[in-house]
Amino acid sequence: MGITLTDQDKLTLQTAAHGAVYLMAYAAVAHSPHRAATNGSFALYSATGQVGHVLAEKPKGMKLNGKSTAEIADEVLPALTAAMELLKKQDPAEADNFRSTVAVAVEAAAQTRNAQPSPALAEMARKITQAIDAA
Repeated sequence: MGITLTDQDKLTLQTAAHGAVYLMAYAAVAHSPHRAATNGSFALYSATGQVGHVLAEKPKGMKLNGKSTAEIADEVLPALTAAMELLKKQDPAEADNFRSTVAVAVEAAAQTRNAQPSPALAEMARKITQAIDAA
């Protein structure tokens, strides 16, 4: 089953996925935010299927300009829920693909030199997962 995504739909998916990585980078401020962003971004760009095609496009109109983590989360967390709702309606397999893509990106962003992610990273990952599961 194919899916039809409008430009706004694509922007929602891109904001959700790239925003999740962005939030993880903010949560990694005590460690290496650059590494978190790089690892998470590489994971997003390894996505396949329709989700992979959308995430590989240059996001047009995506703005994550909040002055705080809270402001960015106010935009990204609802986008994660909306992206899952949108994909579930059109193609449940692509919804699963999106969920696993974001989960891998979050896990990659949480990789630190320590065996365990910091409490801030673990909590942000939990909030991202909760937003995805709210759909």
